[in-house]
Parts: sequence; structure tokens; C-alpha cells
Amino acid sequence: MELTRSLVESEARDYREQEPLYPVEAEQLETLPAAFESGEYGRRDAVWVIRWYYRRFLGAYPDTKRRDAEERFWHNDFEAVRDAIAAAVDAADAATMIDALTALEAVDVPVASAFCMFIDPDAYVVVGPGVWAALREAGELSQPYPDPPSVSQYETALERCRSLADRFDCDLWTLYRALWRLSA
Repeated sequence: MELTRSLVESEARDYREQEPLYPVEAEQLETLPAAFESGEYGRRDAVWVIRWYYRRFLGAYPDTKRRDAEERFWHNDFEAVRDAIAAAVDAADAATMIDALTALEAVDVPVASAFCMFIDPDAYVVVGPGVWAALREAGELSQPYPDPPSVSQYETALERCRSLADRFDCDLWTLYRALWRLSA
């Protein structure tokens, strides 16, 4: 598959029109970055990111694993959650963000990448099996999805996404939506 600007625009538009979670995702992308930066958020806002990461698969992700991750995240002390998110907000790079977030129970690199996207959607994108597969099919990544990816593997995927967003003159959220649709 060859990624082109028109393909990215078309797939991102289809995502907006057809994906059932799009309205709430767009709303959270408008509100969570400022909330996380200011510290003006509650536990449910942080839990929303975990829920979104797993529930966006619309049943394709095993329910028991999803519920386990959500439950384990609830066991984190909320001050530890706030400290991890604050450290991620203040981080200078992806590795530092991921390291801060993965200190939390139930947060691995893919889930941390979701937090990164909702902390700074202009600079970060969530990477999971589908996005990875679409990048690989487009020749942007050479290895199959490492389950889960390491921090350095996430950084590689992130750099590929940033490069593609620059090439296609779009934001990372638009690119993510296109890659998600292409992975379906």
C-alpha cells in the first residue's frame, strides 16, 4: 500500500463520518490536553484514556483483558497517577513521557502512547497493533508489531508518523484516523 495525501485525507474523513467513538474522541482531544497540563482533572478523566485505548477496538479486544487493565488502573493511588501525568506533561521527549506513565499499574507502552496523544496531540500519536500494521504495510516500518513495543520502538513509529504528517501536511490526529481505517 502506498500512502498518499489524498488517501490519508479520504480515510481520515471516513473515520470522522463512520467511527462511532469519533465525537467523544474529538471532544476529549479538545479538553484533556489543557486539563492534564493544568492538573484540573479527576480520576475518571485519566481512566477514560485507559478505557478508550481498549474500547476503540469495539469488541475485538478480549473483554477479560480490557476489564483487567481498567481494574488494575483503578488500583493506582490517584496522587501517583497525577504525578505520572504531571511528569509526562513536563517531559522533554517521548521516552521520558513513556517512562513516567509506565510506572503506573496497567500502563504499558501502547497505553502510555494513548496518554501522550491526549496530553499533546500535536506531537504524539497512539500506536497499537493496527496503526503499526498500517505503517508496516505502507513500508514505513519493517518489523511486525512487537507486543508490546519497547520505548525505542514506539519512538521509531512516532518518528515515522511525524514524517508522514509533515509529508502530507496534516496533523497527527488526522494521520492516526487514516491509519486506523487502513488497518481495519
